[in-house]
Amino acid sequence: MLSAAPVAAESFRLGLPLDCTLGEDCFIEDYVDHEPAPGAQKDFACAFNSRDGHKGTDIALLDFDRIAEGVAVRAAAPGRILRARDGMADDPNMTGVTEQNACGNAVLVDHGGGWQTLYCHMREGSVADVITPGMDVEAGTQLGLVGLSGQTNHPHLHLAVMKDGKIVDPFAPDAGAACGTEQETLWAEPPTYYRTGLMTAGFSTSIPSLDAVRSGAARVTRAERNAALVVYAHVAYGETGDLLTVSGRGPDGEVFRKEIVLEQPQVSLVQAFGRKPPPGGWPAGDYVGEVLLTRDGIVIAHRFADVTVH
Repeated sequence: MLSAAPVAAESFRLGLPLDCTLGEDCFIEDYVDHEPAPGAQKDFACAFNSRDGHKGTDIALLDFDRIAEGVAVRAAAPGRILRARDGMADDPNMTGVTEQNACGNAVLVDHGGGWQTLYCHMREGSVADVITPGMDVEAGTQLGLVGLSGQTNHPHLHLAVMKDGKIVDPFAPDAGAACGTEQETLWAEPPTYYRTGLMTAGFSTSIPSLDAVRSGAARVTRAERNAALVVYAHVAYGETGDLLTVSGRGPDGEVFRKEIVLEQPQVSLVQAFGRKPPPGGWPAGDYVGEVLLTRDGIVIAHRFADVTVH
């Protein structure tokens, strides 16, 4: 793990923009992509915790039920509301989402000096309830609630930081520095970084090979009622003692759960667990798989998977 020092006190600094506790009920899922070549990704530490072309920091919740409960999105620094959008449905199927509205219900805050922050994927109706364009906000002012609007199928906040219109990684604001270079961050209290994470998770109908997971051939989104259901996870940079919890639930509740302790450090490995169908087959409907990776009780990574049984 890695934790860097914040920038000087007189500089632009950020607070955590979400009402959650990192490592307990939320975690940082993706960082800004530092790999300019298409088809690949690289985070600020030269690891894989990003997505191709990703332009922000994603802070994800562990539970869809938290959306209904209401988890506040808060201004990361003082500023003025420049623009806001509300009225997009919370739709995990992303119906009607385009490149222009992929951010979903969102708020853009201007902090002066060329600095701006953008907050995406908020719950429908939660933005207009609390802010209006032109309004001044303090660090910690509520901007809305986490939702499922725009280009997302799981509850998270996408935070983008810009300086003079260009994306800045708050973990590595010096764009000219090579990845892995130790540098000051924009965070007032820099979150701990974990190199370990989950590259992907999904449903399959058998225990898949690493090659099948990497190529995508292992993943199924529809399965017959008499097929086995298996949830797999591709772990990168796992460490001895890391705990991987693999579970699946369907229309009638949980169908399996397995805790797997990693026995040795590995750069890349696939772990999977599942069940054969019960007599008469699985009930038809939607099934959700979950993979949770923890270290000494701290949440490092989490992934959902989905399959429809017919």
